[in-house]
Parts: sequence; structure tokens; C-alpha cells
Amino acid sequence: MGVEKTVNEWKSDIEPVIESKVNEFLEMGYSKTTSEDIWICLEQKVWKGNPTKKLHEVVQDIFRLGPEVYMSYLTLHAFQDDTDLMASIAALTDLNEEKMEK
Repeated sequence: MGVEKTVNEWKSDIEPVIESKVNEFLEMGYSKTTSEDIWICLEQKVWKGNPTKKLHEVVQDIFRLGPEVYMSYLTLHAFQDDTDLMASIAALTDLNEEKMEK
């Protein structure tokens, strides 16, 4: 039986896990991935707010976060912030070109 806290209360405890996910996405070619983007993506797409969870559940959610969910978040975020839309499109284009070269 573990202690339950809101995901925001676990944030400082799980920073190494978030950084691990950032590094994973950077290795996949998502060159602009940040820990803050990962966190916001989790809040919006996985947790849908600030639910109460056990530590192992929060860590599991982070490890399960896949690139398709992250890309969905980035796409939605780009549409909400038109100033970054062209940069996001360029990043996606660069990523697709890199994949095609391999």
C-alpha cells in the first residue's frame, strides 16, 4: 500500500523519470523536447488535470507515454499558439526527412 498524492505533489520526486523520458524522445529525433513539455502533455493528455495517484502509478504513466500521444499534444499546442505553428511544422518536416533517410 503506497501513499497517494496529487501528481503535482509528486513532481519533484519524479524529475529523474521525466528527464529519462525527455532523453528517450531526444534519441527518437524529437529535438525540441523539454521536461516542461512532457509534464504538460501528461497533465493534458494522460492525467487530464491533477488526479491523486500512487508514486508507482505516476512513474508508470510517464514510462508509458508514447510518441503518438506527445505528437498529438504538440499538434494541439501548435494550433493554440499560432506563433509557434511554423516552427512545429518545420520540426515535424525535419523529423520525417530524417526518418526517410534512415
